[in-house]
Amino acid sequence: MTQSKQLPTEVRTELLKTLKTRFEKNKNRHEAIGWELVRAKLEVDADKLWSLNEMEITGGEPDVIGYDANTNTCIFCDCSAESPKGRRSICYDHPALNARKEYKPANSAINMAEEMGIELLNEEQYRHLQTLGKFDTKTSSWLLTPDAIRKHGGAIFGDCRYNHVWTYHNGADSYYAARGFRGLLKV
Repeated sequence: MTQSKQLPTEVRTELLKTLKTRFEKNKNRHEAIGWELVRAKLEVDADKLWSLNEMEITGGEPDVIGYDANTNTCIFCDCSAESPKGRRSICYDHPALNARKEYKPANSAINMAEEMGIELLNEEQYRHLQTLGKFDTKTSSWLLTPDAIRKHGGAIFGDCRYNHVWTYHNGADSYYAARGFRGLLKV
C-alpha cells in the first residue's frame, strides 16, 4: 500500500506557516533568498511538501540553507540543534540491518530517507550546515558514506565537539540512541 503524498489542507497550511516562521527567524541561513520564491516553489510540488512534513514530524526542523541557481532549486536541510529525535537508534542501511542477528534497530538511515523522499547529507554538505550554526553538539548524524568505505562494512557519521566538526567511522550495523541522520531536500 503506497502512502498518499497529498497533505490535508489544514496540515499543509500549518506546515507552510511553520516553515515561514522558521525561515524569517533564521535569515543567516539564507540571506539572499526571499520567502516568496520558496513559497511559490512549495505550492507547486505536493511531493516535496509531503517530504518536508515528514522531516518536520520526525523532529528535523527543516529550513532553507541555500539556493542553486543552475537548477533553480531551494535547498532545505534538517536544522534541529540535535540529530532529529524521530530518526535515532537506527543503523546505516538495509544491508547492515539485515546483517544484524539480534537486537536489530527498527530501521536504517538510508531506508528512512528514501521513504521520506530526502537524501542523507554527505560530508561536504554536513560541514556547510555547521557553518550556519551549532549542530549535533550532544548527538551525531549518519552521513552518506562513500562506496569505498561502505564495501568494507563501515559507514561515516559527524558531530560537533570542542567547537570543531568531526567525521568518524563505525560499523554500518551499529546504532545508538544519540545517533540519527539529517536530510536534504531540493525544491
